[in-house]
Amino acid sequence: MLVIGLTGGIGSGKTAVSDRFARRGVPVIDTDLIARELVEPDQTALVDIVTEFGPDCLDSDGRLHRARLRERVFADPAGRRRLEAILHPRIRAAARERIAVLTAIPYCLVVIPLLAETGMTDLVDRVLVVDALEAEQIRRVMARDRIDAAQARAILAAQARRDQRLALADDILENDGDFVALDRRVAALHQRYSTLAACRV
Repeated sequence: MLVIGLTGGIGSGKTAVSDRFARRGVPVIDTDLIARELVEPDQTALVDIVTEFGPDCLDSDGRLHRARLRERVFADPAGRRRLEAILHPRIRAAARERIAVLTAIPYCLVVIPLLAETGMTDLVDRVLVVDALEAEQIRRVMARDRIDAAQARAILAAQARRDQRLALADDILENDGDFVALDRRVAALHQRYSTLAACRV
């Protein structure tokens, strides 16, 4: 099975792309969703986060207060690294387990937003970078998360630079917001990956 790692900066449109692959029957493993599962109230990762950052990172229901923790770690690079040390090894292990159980399929997609930052390239055979102009990323993030431009830029600045992501790419998908063009580009990549997977058999 061919494993495609999908990555891109915040607001680049990774979900729009992965959804289009999923509609074509491609299994999608999303590490952001894995991260959310790992911080559910019954998970040890949440216990470790509370130990590291204190009980004020929880809401009144005992669940992770994502906005509060995000605001805190983006203002504190050392804190962000401590959070990553808690989550990233668990995310890697869970992703590897989910890849291992997939059988009898040509290829799967593993969405790893922080692929350049985490070095999880060992999980994948090929890297697809979803790319967008920074101004468009900021506009999308502001609309999606209801934050101001300064906050959106701070999130962007905390991620790998565009050139660092592109340096990892085997394939680049330009996502300029034209959904007709996006459908066409995903269809072409799906055909390419299906062919590459067939050659591996």
